[in-house]
Amino acid sequence: MKHIVSEIILKNGARGLLIHVPAANVMTFDINFRAGEYLVDDKKWEVPHLMEHVLLGANERFPHARDFQAELEKNGAYSNASTGVYDITYEAECADFEWDRILDLLLVSITKPLFLKDEFTAEYGNVQEELIARANNHFRHLSLALRREYGFLAKTDRERLKLMKNVKLKDIREHYLKTHRSGNMRFVIAGNITPKRAEQIEQILEGIALPKGRRFVLPNERPHTLTAPLYIHNSTVKNVYFYVDTFLGRRLSDSESDSLNLTNTVLTETLHSKILGKARERGLVYGMSSGIHEAKLCSSWWFGAQVSPKNARELCDIITQEISSILNGDLSAQDIESAQQYALGRFQRGAQTVAGTANGYSERYFFDEVVEDYYQIPKRIREITKDSIISITREMFKANVWGVGALGSCGEEFVNELQEKLVVLWNTQNKKHQKDQ
Repeated sequence: MKHIVSEIILKNGARGLLIHVPAANVMTFDINFRAGEYLVDDKKWEVPHLMEHVLLGANERFPHARDFQAELEKNGAYSNASTGVYDITYEAECADFEWDRILDLLLVSITKPLFLKDEFTAEYGNVQEELIARANNHFRHLSLALRREYGFLAKTDRERLKLMKNVKLKDIREHYLKTHRSGNMRFVIAGNITPKRAEQIEQILEGIALPKGRRFVLPNERPHTLTAPLYIHNSTVKNVYFYVDTFLGRRLSDSESDSLNLTNTVLTETLHSKILGKARERGLVYGMSSGIHEAKLCSSWWFGAQVSPKNARELCDIITQEISSILNGDLSAQDIESAQQYALGRFQRGAQTVAGTANGYSERYFFDEVVEDYYQIPKRIREITKDSIISITREMFKANVWGVGALGSCGEEFVNELQEKLVVLWNTQNKKHQKDQ
C-alpha cells in the first residue's frame, strides 16, 4: 500500500509517526507508553495489566465503562490495549469520517480515567479469567518460564495469578501517574492524513492533558546459558513441547537481521523448508516455528515445536543436521533465491491494509525510535548473500549462550537426551573458533 511517512516531535516531549495512505477509508491509532511490568515492584507484577484494563473504562466524560464503549463503537470503531514487560499500547481503528471523534475519545480515556472501585473489582475478575485461559497455553507457559531462567524479566501466567492479590487500586493510580506522561508517549497514526489533517493531529497531541515527564529507558537484560535443560512436568500432556534458544550478546545490524530472518525462512517457514519440510515429509511433526527476537543488549534465535516422544529424537536430528549444513557453508543459490521470493511475497502481503502498513513501523519505532525505510526492504531482501547468511548463523552459535526447555510428561532423562543431540551445534562452532584463534 503506497504511503508517505513523517515523524513529528512535539514540544511536550511526545513524538511519533504520521503515515499518509492516500484515499484510505479508515484511520488507525497506536499510542504507546513505557509502562510495563519492569517498572513495578516484583510482588506487584500485575499492576500495569490491571491498569490497562481499568483505564479504558469510566472517565471524566463517561461515568461507566459500558457508556464509553457504546459511544466509541456506535459507528463500528474498534479499540483495544495490550500490556507487556516493557510497554502498554492503546489502539483504535475507525472509519475515516469519524477519525477526530475516535481520537478524542481515545485521548479522553488515556488522560481522564476515573479508576472506579467497582470497575477495578470487575476487571480484576476479567484479568483472572484471561490469565487462567493463557495458563492453558503450553507453548506460552514454557516460553515465559524459559525467559525467566535465562535471566530476562518474566513470570508465567500461573505466577501472575498468585501475585494478583498484592495489587490494590492505589497501586494502579500511582503507576498511572508515574508513567502516563507526554514525554513517555510515542504514537503511530495511519490513514488519509492530508496536510490539514496532520496539522490538526499535531495540535491535538500537543495539547494532550498529561504532565510532561520523560521516556523510561529499557532494562539491561543479559541472558546466560542454562546449566541444564529446563523441564516442566505436566502429566496431562503426552506430547513434548520444546524450545531451543541461542543468543548473541549484542543487537543485530539491519543486514544481519535480514540474513538471519532469511535463514529462518530456509529452515522452517514453509512446508518445503529444510527442517519443517523434511520433518513433514517423514510424518514426524504437524508444525514448527522459529523466529528472531531482539532486546536492548542481545539478540536471540529460537526454534519450537510440539512433537510426540517417539518422533522427538528424529526431529532433533533433523534440526541439528540442517543447521549444521548451513554452518558448514552448504547452502545453494537456489535455496537462497527461493527464500528471497517467499520473503518478498510475504512483505507485500503484510502491507495490504492501513493497519498492516502501520504495524510495519510501530514495533521498531516504539522499541528504539528508528523509522524503517519501508520501501528499501525489498532491496535489502534481494541483497542478502550466502556469505552474510553463513556469517551471522555462525556467530549466533559461536557466542555459546543457549538453552533447551521442554514441557510434558516425558521425564528429565528424555529431555537431557534431546539436548545431547542439539549441543553439537554449539560445541562444533566453539571448537572451530578456538582452532581459528
